[in-house]
Amino acid sequence: MGDHRDGTPHKSGAVVTSDGTGTENFPNPGLPPHRPRVTDVDPKAAKRAEHQVVLLFLLSIIGSILFFVAYFGIRVDGPLYDAVNTEPTAQLRLQNLLLGLGIALGMFGIGIGVVHWARTLMPDHEIVEMRHDLRPEEDRAEAQGILNTIYDESGVRRRPLLRNTLIGAAVLMPLPFVGLLKDLGPTDLKVLRHTMWDEGVRLVRDPSGTPIKASDVTLGSAFHVVPENLSSLSHEEGYLDEKAKAVVLLMRLAPEDVNVSPERSDWNVDGIFAYSKVCTHVGCPIALYEQHTHHLLCPCHQSTFDLTKECEVIFGPASRPLPQLPITVDSDGYLVARSDFHEPVGPTYSQRDLAVQDMQDEAN
Repeated sequence: MGDHRDGTPHKSGAVVTSDGTGTENFPNPGLPPHRPRVTDVDPKAAKRAEHQVVLLFLLSIIGSILFFVAYFGIRVDGPLYDAVNTEPTAQLRLQNLLLGLGIALGMFGIGIGVVHWARTLMPDHEIVEMRHDLRPEEDRAEAQGILNTIYDESGVRRRPLLRNTLIGAAVLMPLPFVGLLKDLGPTDLKVLRHTMWDEGVRLVRDPSGTPIKASDVTLGSAFHVVPENLSSLSHEEGYLDEKAKAVVLLMRLAPEDVNVSPERSDWNVDGIFAYSKVCTHVGCPIALYEQHTHHLLCPCHQSTFDLTKECEVIFGPASRPLPQLPITVDSDGYLVARSDFHEPVGPTYSQRDLAVQDMQDEAN
């Protein structure tokens, strides 16, 4: 066996090179031979690939149109609702289905179409560009030449139908996302300042509309509640919008387990508390109540609110507690609201403090 302690060529572990410099030399393998595609040698195959790309772009256009039909045409108070007389939630499910299909087809058609175009119709020959010193003016002219070459080799000049369908798909595909910006939240926070809760309005079960007595609410129980006067609204009068703002969770805790601030001492009835069901992060409905920990959880982004501390945020992205609805009982023993919420419900926008100040000014 050789001695591994030195690196002479005749010892084990050394590499003998062809030029004796100690560095191995490998020949440049070069580029593999170019293999033409079917579309490169068969004009019929190229025409067929072009038609396939056009169909994909048309599919994208149809998907974008489907989005707008669903967004503007399917409404709970629209003609389709009156014709089929379905429940509002069924209409919303149908609208959401078509909105999703429209966006999916719009993105799928233009994405797959561009990829298929590049793989079957654009030139695929290999080019090796050697590095050289930077020459700004020459490089600028060379870059312009490259762009012109790309434009010519893409086939846009020779295939006007493909070009026009691509333009149509590219113009329509982003528009659904622009339309969705409208639903990110109200532009006027006045709509969030007040709900249908008012002094003396009974708390009723959702969706049965049955009034609730204080004796019906046992320790650990939870009720999904809406104002009794909500049933007087029709869908044309904004039933769903008002319900979305006024939904409440009603729970009963042992009074000794709850820390109540002095200004809210009369907002509950023997440990029965009512809080807005709308998460203060982005407005998701809070429907998860942990009886043993007295925590309310938002299923969307896991914001967690502590009922024993006036629903302050103990985890998650929400930045403020859930608004509390002041409640009492009427002469018949039914739970009623003492007033509306004392702060706007829903997500915390950057202008929220101004809205709260406006509400306080109105109250004073």
